[in-house]
Amino acid sequence: MVSPTGSKRWQFKYKLAGVERKMSLGAYPAVSLKRARSLRDEARATLAEGKDPSQQRQMKKIAAATEAAHTFGSIAREYIAKRTAEGLAETTIAKSNWLPSLPEPRLGKVPVADITAPLLLGVLQEIGNSGRRETARRLRSFAGRVINHAVITGRATNNPAPALHRALVTPTVRHHPAIIDPDRLGALLRAIADYAGYPSTSAALQLSPHLFQRPGEIRTMRWNELDLAAGKWTIPATKTKMRREHEVPLSEQAVAIIRSMIPISGGSEFVFPAFHTMKKPISENTVNQALRRMGYAGMMTAHGFRATASSLLNEEGRWPPDIIEHALAHKDRDAVRAIYNRTTYWKARAEMMQAWSDRLDVLRDGEFIMQLAA
Repeated sequence: MVSPTGSKRWQFKYKLAGVERKMSLGAYPAVSLKRARSLRDEARATLAEGKDPSQQRQMKKIAAATEAAHTFGSIAREYIAKRTAEGLAETTIAKSNWLPSLPEPRLGKVPVADITAPLLLGVLQEIGNSGRRETARRLRSFAGRVINHAVITGRATNNPAPALHRALVTPTVRHHPAIIDPDRLGALLRAIADYAGYPSTSAALQLSPHLFQRPGEIRTMRWNELDLAAGKWTIPATKTKMRREHEVPLSEQAVAIIRSMIPISGGSEFVFPAFHTMKKPISENTVNQALRRMGYAGMMTAHGFRATASSLLNEEGRWPPDIIEHALAHKDRDAVRAIYNRTTYWKARAEMMQAWSDRLDVLRDGEFIMQLAA
């Protein structure tokens, strides 16, 4: 069949129940004459069985599409989309999008109902044996949630992931490096003050010890989350690990650092825009890379500022543990207590944050003060 535009297609004309019908066999020359004849013969054989070859082909396409929708890869993407719609934190979404890529070569196209314990264990052990034991542990948990979603939606009957928990080598617990000695912290603060890098990096680095919130929350800080006049930063629930809104009191020093970014951010929605574009925040490794360049590799990380603040504030004995834990946005381990204890301790936390910033300034300037005294 040659169209007015010159394109050519093979067609098989046939009758079924006295009705003439046509079935396309593909475009020429992509489909050769030999291949077209083979497809015609297959269609004739189907017709001889009293079946409509065109309808049968459509049913095969539907079956193939259904099978593709039931693979581990497709259900993983569906599960992530569901969790995203439910308000999953941005950092968790990023990690969830990365995890499915790990088993993709071996599991991506496998129907989820066909995933057995030995098959999944083989994939996990391959990752764990390469030294990524924690990644293997997280992937097992993620795979379990994906397969459980398939079970709930009727596309699988068994979830082998939970049973593999004890089959994996337990990863070695590694804490984020953190400086908790006041003198060493003072030296770090002086190094941060002298750091000459990209403005967003420098400001985020300076702000981190004052706020001691999670690095992902600080680097993605938006202007619309801030009330600088009131000294308040409201972190939306979609960004927090605990999935609940968290209000952070801002000390005078923190406000000054944030205000310094107003003429630099160039109208970006982010307080700390990336070097290459104002539409995105600095990357998750920016502050850590700066610390490494300053010579603090293995001694301090962006996340380590949380341990630093927690250790030194608790050591002071001036602030009740509840206030410190609330400032860190930690979840109360006592579930019953958490239900009834809904106070934010705002006034006490604001006092503590200002006192903490003042102490950081003293530690930073300590060497200079001692020189003056001498």
